[in-house]
Amino acid sequence: MPQAAITDRISALGKGTVSLLEELGHLGRLFYESVFYLLLGPSQGQPIRWRHVLEQMRQIGSDAVPIVCLLSFVIGLSLAINAIAQLKLFGAESKIVLGVAIGVTREFGPLVVGIVVSGRTASSLAARIGSMVVSQEVDALRVIGVDPVRYLVAPALFAAMLMLPLLVIIADFFAIFGGAVFALGPVEISLMGYFSQTLDALEPWDVLQGLVKGWVFGVLVVLIGAWTGFSVQGGAEGVGRATTRAVVVSICAILIADMAFSFFLNR
Repeated sequence: MPQAAITDRISALGKGTVSLLEELGHLGRLFYESVFYLLLGPSQGQPIRWRHVLEQMRQIGSDAVPIVCLLSFVIGLSLAINAIAQLKLFGAESKIVLGVAIGVTREFGPLVVGIVVSGRTASSLAARIGSMVVSQEVDALRVIGVDPVRYLVAPALFAAMLMLPLLVIIADFFAIFGGAVFALGPVEISLMGYFSQTLDALEPWDVLQGLVKGWVFGVLVVLIGAWTGFSVQGGAEGVGRATTRAVVVSICAILIADMAFSFFLNR
């Protein structure tokens, strides 16, 4: 390979690394400033508006409940169908209760919620903030003394921190219920007996692990959606690109974070 080509590749790798570090720095700064205004904003004359927090709680949490319930039920049903088919080979169909309970609370519940919220919230934040950047509304906020992070990001971040763990609990219940609906026949157990065995099989750490994941996923979704919105360039076309990028990057971040959680917490 020619030396010039090697130099170009090394240069491209270096530029990509620097760009990635810059983006991570922007995300860290967004998180720091949002937490600062949540905790110390009132003492600095920059309190967050609680009606904005409530509105974000509705958009991020309440409005997502129907689709989370539906997808979680289908995931639990699919998990039970595939697991029982494999467990039959060993005559261990009764272990489906443990398998669904652990799989849902540790992995599938938080993942379903994270992906649903990333598709709804990350795109919404990116489009909203990006449109305000293009129309110079963000600059107008700075001119009148309103910090854009305090006004646009902090309420959404706080709402996500509150609502994502609650959505995970809802997702866990409906996914386990979906697994129970299919498993009642092959396992020959009542619905109450299935849930009773599920409670016996689960440890507090299993549920807590999923709640922590949901909390982290919510933070990632909001920060990535806001970051892509603030970085919009190029008018309406740039807003469209930012919206797509916000969803793709947030889902990738969720999957990477989930892999990291699984590696360090289940060794």
